[in-house]
Amino acid sequence: MPIGSWGPGLVFSVSDKKVLTFNDMSRTVASEWATHSRIGLKDQVEYLRPALQKLTFTMELNALLGVRPRAMLDKLCEYAETGRVYPLVIGSRRIGKNKWRITNLSEAWETVLNRGELVRAKVTVTMEEYL
Repeated sequence: MPIGSWGPGLVFSVSDKKVLTFNDMSRTVASEWATHSRIGLKDQVEYLRPALQKLTFTMELNALLGVRPRAMLDKLCEYAETGRVYPLVIGSRRIGKNKWRITNLSEAWETVLNRGELVRAKVTVTMEEYL
C-alpha cells in the first residue's frame, strides 16, 4: 500500500513483497528578519520574507524487506547530483506548497556480505523547498 512519494523514483510503500518507509521526519518552517541597530535605543527588527522550508528523514534500506539497498542509494545519489525536483506527497497530501530538492544524503552501510553485497543500509535525506 503506498504511503507517499517524491517523484516517480521514490515511492514509500508497504506490501508483502517490499517495505520502503521513512522515519523521524522533521520539517523546519521559518522566516528571515533584518536587525537594524539604533543609537541609544533597542534594535529594530524588520520582516523580510519567508525562508525556504527544510525537512529531514531517515530510511532503512533492507534487502530482507524487498529493497535493493545499493540500487536505491545509487538512485538517490543521482537525484541529488542532477538536481531533480518533485512534490513530496505523504498520504494524499502534499508537504508544503512547492516542490522539494535533495540537498544532502548521508548513508551508513550496516550489513555487507561476502563479495561486497550490501544487505542493509540507513540513509538520511535532507531536502529543501524549491521555487
